[in-house]
Amino acid sequence: MAPENRRPWVVMVIAAVILAGCARAHWPAEGDSAPRPGSVPNIASIPDPVPRNEPHSRYGNPASYEVFGRTYYTMDSAEGYVERGVASWYGTKFHGRRTSSGEPYDMYAMTAAHTRLPLPTYVRVTHLENNRSIIVRVNDRGPFVDNRIIDLSYVAAKKLDMHEQGTAPVEVRAIVPGRQPDTGPPAARRISQPVSTASDSGPVFLQFGAFYSRENAEKLRRQLESRDIGPVFIHESGQGEARLFRVRAGPASNSRELDRMSSAAAKMGVYGTHVVFD
Repeated sequence: MAPENRRPWVVMVIAAVILAGCARAHWPAEGDSAPRPGSVPNIASIPDPVPRNEPHSRYGNPASYEVFGRTYYTMDSAEGYVERGVASWYGTKFHGRRTSSGEPYDMYAMTAAHTRLPLPTYVRVTHLENNRSIIVRVNDRGPFVDNRIIDLSYVAAKKLDMHEQGTAPVEVRAIVPGRQPDTGPPAARRISQPVSTASDSGPVFLQFGAFYSRENAEKLRRQLESRDIGPVFIHESGQGEARLFRVRAGPASNSRELDRMSSAAAKMGVYGTHVVFD
């Protein structure tokens, strides 16, 4: 085979190796560790990155990729992306290792990992319990855990005051330079619904699946209840052919309870859970 014909295959192999290496990083933060006391720089001296237009990473943006038997599809554009869910962080265990974009991971930089956003993408992350807000540059893939939507660097998690808890409910909002200006805090003014604090936040649920058939939804509900996941119910919406039956559990009082329910469901082969804020 001529060298020019081999090149696409070489690129694909390199991309797969980078993604595979990244996949090991993004399990819950409890499996990672913070730096030694006294080794952490003054976080006040670490600024949020300034969003700017950058070319997409050559190796970090395949149309799709597979990790742990699950296929993920990379978004063509981050414009308009807003999602609420659970954030986690990763630290010393992967400090200095290569990210999916090919850059070394720096736990003291304001960066993050996401399964679907283009690399790189700038996003604003708002902690929904304490209203703290930061901007990070997404340059890695992960977290590959069902109910997580973003994996933050250690210093980013520390700025949000979630580094000790390990996980936290957040809103992630993409910033597209030149098309979606971000004017800075407070976060509540930029969100269609005000950000709640821990004392007055609405209920949080974990959704396991959505069905057009109520019979199938009931079957999953019974299976989940048999595994001591907690109160499981069916949320019905729409009419006629658009009617959907969503299987949910909760409300959950904290992120660890969401993790517990998600892990219990995974043990019985139910994947793809996500957090729902009502």
